[in-house]
Amino acid sequence: MAEERPVAQREFGRLLQGLASEMNLLGHDFAADSGLHATDVQALLAVLRAADPPGITPGGLRAELGLTSGAVTAVLDRLERAGHVHRTRDEADRRQVHVHYHPAATRIAGAWFAPVAECTDRVRAEFAPEQVATVVRFLTRMTEELAELRRQRRTDRP
Repeated sequence: MAEERPVAQREFGRLLQGLASEMNLLGHDFAADSGLHATDVQALLAVLRAADPPGITPGGLRAELGLTSGAVTAVLDRLERAGHVHRTRDEADRRQVHVHYHPAATRIAGAWFAPVAECTDRVRAEFAPEQVATVVRFLTRMTEELAELRRQRRTDRP
């Protein structure tokens, strides 16, 4: 086996950009094939991340995506019409609305993203469990750091 050389910082950055770009382009393709906007896919991902009850609120989506209330309403209307999400009122406070991933939408996204999962499985199988654990730790920390950076930048805006 050839000796592995250390990855230069600039090369590492380019690799991360390439991965992020491919993931972003896949999301855009899913949006186009589903009759959605790219922002709709970002909203859908936010809803999926908040899948545990009570779900995410439209205000939470607004904050996460940096959209206006009107834009969030338009996004949710499109996602609801496409069968991806549904809205419910909070039992204790009927003024509060929660957005949930629609279980039937699993088939739509599942069929489209199944080849992505297969690619992931193929690549993951090339690595030892401890290597995968390191990659998981790295991706988790990168996601946390980038989310914090995004929040800070939005807070610092005039």
